Amino acid sequence: MTQSFLCQTCGKAHEGLPTDQAWILPDEVWAVPEPERTSRARWNADLCDMDGRFFIRGVLKVPFQDLADYYGWGAWAEVAEKDFHRYLEVYSADASQEPPVSGTLANNIAQYGNTLGLAVVVQFGNARSRPSFTVPPESGHPLAREQQGGMSTERYHEILAGTGHLGGP
Repeated sequence: MTQSFLCQTCGKAHEGLPTDQAWILPDEVWAVPEPERTSRARWNADLCDMDGRFFIRGVLKVPFQDLADYYGWGAWAEVAEKDFHRYLEVYSADASQEPPVSGTLANNIAQYGNTLGLAVVVQFGNARSRPSFTVPPESGHPLAREQQGGMSTERYHEILAGTGHLGGP
């Protein structure tokens, strides 16, 4: 029996199991009630600014240990204003050779404990891919360890159960 899942982004059923989870907005922006959010923040699928704070959407890639793929956490990072504006300048170009910038995670990934405010390195991508986020290994954070060592099949099952894609552990 082939498994499938209903995509929360496009609304269509896809074969297999999901290999990503994404947030629409940074947690603090999402927590602002409408219509206040609309008056305080400007955003699209990749960029957000609110109250003088600047956010870029990217992907935290966690490689699978037993598969030639990765689990992607589509999260937001808060970055300095100058880095946000630089990203705007190179948005439609191949910016993968740009020097990385510093940021902090703006979403809490519950499967790794509290990640809100966790330091990340942001590497801009090419015109067809979002920036990649890497948690510095020296942080010792569980997400950094999993980015370095990969995700086991058992851990993938835990992630799927924790994100509601499976009935439970």
